[in-house]
Amino acid sequence: MTTLNAKNILLVHPLGYRTEAAGRDISRMANIMPPLGLASIAAFLKKQGNDTAIIDYYARPDSDRFVRDYLLTEEPAFIGVSCTTSSFLDAVRIIKIAKSILPNIQAVLGGPHVSAMKEQVLEDFPVIDFVVVGEGEQTLAELMECGGKEAALIQGVIYRDAGGDACFTGYRDKGIVLDTLPFPAYEELEGYPEAYRLPIFNYPKVPNTSCISSRGCPYACSYCDRSVFRRSFRYNSAEYMYRHLCYLKERFGIRHINFYDDQFTFNRKRIDEFTQMLLDSPLEMSFNCAVRAEHIDLDLLRQMKAAGCWMISLGIETGDESLLAQHRQHVNLQVLADKIRLIKQAGIRTKGLLMMGLPGETEDSIKKSMDYVFSLPIDDFNLAKFTPFPGSPIYQNIHELGEFDEDWEKMDCMHFQFIPKGMTKEQMEELFQKFYKTHFMRPKVLLGYAAMAWRSPDSWLRFLENMGDFLRFARSNKRLGEG
Repeated sequence: MTTLNAKNILLVHPLGYRTEAAGRDISRMANIMPPLGLASIAAFLKKQGNDTAIIDYYARPDSDRFVRDYLLTEEPAFIGVSCTTSSFLDAVRIIKIAKSILPNIQAVLGGPHVSAMKEQVLEDFPVIDFVVVGEGEQTLAELMECGGKEAALIQGVIYRDAGGDACFTGYRDKGIVLDTLPFPAYEELEGYPEAYRLPIFNYPKVPNTSCISSRGCPYACSYCDRSVFRRSFRYNSAEYMYRHLCYLKERFGIRHINFYDDQFTFNRKRIDEFTQMLLDSPLEMSFNCAVRAEHIDLDLLRQMKAAGCWMISLGIETGDESLLAQHRQHVNLQVLADKIRLIKQAGIRTKGLLMMGLPGETEDSIKKSMDYVFSLPIDDFNLAKFTPFPGSPIYQNIHELGEFDEDWEKMDCMHFQFIPKGMTKEQMEELFQKFYKTHFMRPKVLLGYAAMAWRSPDSWLRFLENMGDFLRFARSNKRLGEG
């Protein structure tokens, strides 16, 4: 019997759909984000003396062969897969491949889907050995240290007891202090940074990348997945953030950063300090971030602009205030509109984040959203199709609020899997397309994208290279390659 390397783990980021569809997947063409969670886990495990490798199917869709080669060559004792709801079944497929090659390899799953589903994952999928609930660094390190034999003593793990029953050891007492973590192991990502691309028209310079400087969110919106960080909210210090940017510039030549924090400016003091560091010791880098209206003002925005802030995203969700009040706290669309105008006054590009199909949505509420958004000085926007994920509060009674087709592979915010009461799928698709087309045909929006020829020349090159696929998407608004 082969003795596997107990100090070695293969970390995998699954694609979530057929490999042959990836080449024409418009969402993938527009945005390939590095798997920052896996890169952070890899860096932590390496610091603990383990050997790691990351295989990212999203960046390299034909990675089955790389998985096989690594397993045959390195014979790791563990394979760890991080997955969302839409990529979960692909994760199971990859684990089956791994066990066909190394029958004794132990499969560990993490991420929002399994953190929400908990014991059900092991009950329904015998091929999976362990689930890590919540953030993975310390839990996975402890699991590897004991070879999986003392899982019952490790917080944050779901394992099988002697009788084969799935057991959860409970949440970890404390979250990791983020400043104690090493920088993510970007070097483990094949082709980094060129293989990873931010959404077109969302950056001025290349190479660019994504970064996360906090974990969790202090708010409790009905539609947000809370399974990994629950109600906790932690963040890096300004000093750590600055050093992180220095590292990315010096090691990889990065010129633009997109911070994927849910609430970048929640702690104003750290952003004051961070932007002042960028002003005192410039790195010649720009950055994007996402904020909430309650946590910005003109003075802060002007300092952020001076420090290199290029674009700010805000979660608008819907322009119907009564609908929004059913799903999030502190709703005031007039205040939100005023803050968006302040962002533009500070000279920062603005992106609105919306979703269509929330429970309670009607044709009238969608019209209100269109009127509201089109009244604002928004440069870009992203309209998602509302999807009730297992880790969100609203998931618990979602079947009472409309029709829900819980097809995990299609739960990616690009399909209407949930249809609110009083609406039809055909109606939702028609209004979705109308929303997008009306936005992109407005003269000031077209002029804004034309200006990207000199503000973000690489974006226009990417658009022209894939123009046929982008135009087909504009006509259908369906993921290409799925038949």
